[in-house]
Amino acid sequence: MKAIFKTADNYVGLIIRLSLGGIVLPHGAQKMLGWFGGYGFTGTMNFFTETLHLPWIIGFLVIVIEFVGAISILLGFAVRIWAAAIVVLFSGIILTSHIAYGFFMNWFGNQKGEGYEFHLLIIGLALALLLNGSGKLGLDQKKSA
Repeated sequence: MKAIFKTADNYVGLIIRLSLGGIVLPHGAQKMLGWFGGYGFTGTMNFFTETLHLPWIIGFLVIVIEFVGAISILLGFAVRIWAAAIVVLFSGIILTSHIAYGFFMNWFGNQKGEGYEFHLLIIGLALALLLNGSGKLGLDQKKSA
């Protein structure tokens, strides 16, 4: 348990986790609450299971990781666990949905889908948190003390 909650006492972890959590949370809020033009929990689960044909547990985990995980990362709680989950999630998203469209995002609407550059940034931030921990002002800092 100490290895999970251990964190460097620096601002690097704070900056990284605020960046990662701040980016992922709105996506999770779309899926969980229907905010920012999202479909909410039921609509998202229906899309995942009926349109994408994902097992319900995978759809559920996607929503939990993006919503609860992002909040936990922002608070600096169990950051390494949530960061590892985000690495797995976004790697899966690349492999199942975006690799066919190449690297670049579809900024000008001239591709059939979105590339995976955004996902690599998320993975990079999550990997940095895996190495560094939550940093200053995180709940992990209190756990490891």
